[in-house]
Amino acid sequence: MGDEEATTFTGDWLADVVPKKVYGVKDVMPGDFVIAFAQHLKRQGKMEMPKWVDYAKTGHFKQLAPLDPDWLYHRAASLARQLYVKNGKGVLHFRRIYGGKQRRGHIPNKRATASGKIIRYCMQQLESMGLVEACPDGGRRVTPQGMRELDVVARKVSEGSS
Repeated sequence: MGDEEATTFTGDWLADVVPKKVYGVKDVMPGDFVIAFAQHLKRQGKMEMPKWVDYAKTGHFKQLAPLDPDWLYHRAASLARQLYVKNGKGVLHFRRIYGGKQRRGHIPNKRATASGKIIRYCMQQLESMGLVEACPDGGRRVTPQGMRELDVVARKVSEGSS
C-alpha cells in the first residue's frame, strides 16, 4: 500500500479522455444528426414537398402549423434516424412517439397521437429514395444503402463538431 503512488485529481478529467471514433448514427447527438440529415435531404432535392405542407398541422392537438418552412425535412430526418435505431416500426408507433398533450380547457389533459398522413408521406418519400424498405413482418426498416448514407452524414456531423 505504501509503495503505490497516489493519484491526484487535477480537475481537468476531459483533457485525458481520448476522442471517440464515430462509426455511425448512434455515436452522434440525435439533435445534431437530425439537423444535418434534414439539410442533406433538402440539398439532394429528391424529396417532393406537397402542396399541403404550408398549412398542415403535425397533429390534431396542435393549434398552429409549424413555423419552420423546412419542418417536413426535419420530420423525415427524424423518422430515418428512429428507423435506424429501431427497425421494423410502423406508422402507429411513430404516431405515438410524435404525439403530445391535448389541452382541453378545464378538463384534464390527455395524450393525443400525431398525424399519420405526415408520417406515412415521409416514409413513402424515404422509400422512393431507397433509404427505407417495407419489412415482411410489418413496419419499415433502413436499407443497407440507407444505413451507408446515414452513417456518412453522422461522420460529417462528428467532424464538424470536433
